[in-house]
Amino acid sequence: MSLLPVPQPFSLELTTARFRAFGLDRAMLWENGALYRAVGGREVRIAAAEGGVDVDPLDAETEAVARRLLGFEFDLVAFSQWAAGERRIAPIVVRFAGFRPTLAPEPFEMLVGAITAQQVSLFSALAIRNRLVERFGAQVGRVWTFPARERLAAASEDQLFALGFSRRKAEYVVGLARSDLDLAALALLPDEEVKAQLTAVRGLGEWTADWFLARHLGRPRAWPAGDLAVRKAVRALYGDVDVRAAGARFEPFQNLTAHYLLAQFLTP
Repeated sequence: MSLLPVPQPFSLELTTARFRAFGLDRAMLWENGALYRAVGGREVRIAAAEGGVDVDPLDAETEAVARRLLGFEFDLVAFSQWAAGERRIAPIVVRFAGFRPTLAPEPFEMLVGAITAQQVSLFSALAIRNRLVERFGAQVGRVWTFPARERLAAASEDQLFALGFSRRKAEYVVGLARSDLDLAALALLPDEEVKAQLTAVRGLGEWTADWFLARHLGRPRAWPAGDLAVRKAVRALYGDVDVRAAGARFEPFQNLTAHYLLAQFLTP
């Protein structure tokens, strides 16, 4: 066993729920109680273990990915202490204790996934993304690698359309792949500058930029107020409010609050 200690509280079942909620995910496979991901051309297995998780194989490269997938950087203790004073949020935080929001390891993968999910059900988006992965990625054991940016830059819009992308989304994905946007450099910028650079790219709007901040960069104040499910959850608790403005009441835990609100839709 290659044990990787995980900050507490932690539940692998709750943390990985989004990888099971919408069907089989070729690039992030949940099977027999373990999560599988291709890292550096290797199949990596992450399973629950006493005191943390069993990561096989475990080295510097796979540990870095596992830490992001399992939301290590989120301070759930401080969040729980804050939430205890918010009577509407507190029961949700108690119910999902140990849930750590997963972060997408790669920025390009995150953005392509967001484009795929625009204005369609998440079930449909996953099916289309799986076809993209199988067509342009590579199988590594049980899972597929997500297609490299260079591979999709060389693809045609017609090829993506044949996989189920709309003409416009095919254009967006190929355009992003061919753009000169330095995705790695975005991690060094403040939130508003990240949003400005992303929304300057055709096909990447505020909804996508907010989720990039939340689910790739893990920024604590990221608040995806334009997300329909977030809006539904907030208004169920607080009535007919301005959801973007309401984010201020969750300071400085907007990102965690959004994920905990959405967890209600992922777990029965």
